Amino acid sequence: MIRYLAAYVAAALVMGGLDYFWLTSMMGPLYQRVMGPVMATAPNMKAAIAFYLVYLLGILWFAVRPALASGEWTTALLNGALFGFFAYATYDLTNMATLKAWSLQLTLVDIAWGTALTAAAATAGALAALQLSKV
Repeated sequence: MIRYLAAYVAAALVMGGLDYFWLTSMMGPLYQRVMGPVMATAPNMKAAIAFYLVYLLGILWFAVRPALASGEWTTALLNGALFGFFAYATYDLTNMATLKAWSLQLTLVDIAWGTALTAAAATAGALAALQLSKV
């Protein structure tokens, strides 16, 4: 259980730090430019926190757990990238299908970001958990 707690914390720190940097640097040039007036003036922090808490559980289940079973951090890297790709593709392609203010550029960039972000968070989680396995 301690391995999963360490994995969760490590993944949360990496995902939180990277996503904070991404969102603060890309909010204006990418998201605000495309979505403009439909964006909230401030994020709904309760919803954002709920997303991260739930998404991190998905990273543990779909990427870290298989990495612990294989003993290889690269399993988390691959599974994390795939989990991120499918999750972000679901979100972005649904938005593209249903929202006027959603562009192909935003879809492609956001899917790429979600893939890389999730791979990095999953890898950090797996490395933390695998390190504890050695102790």
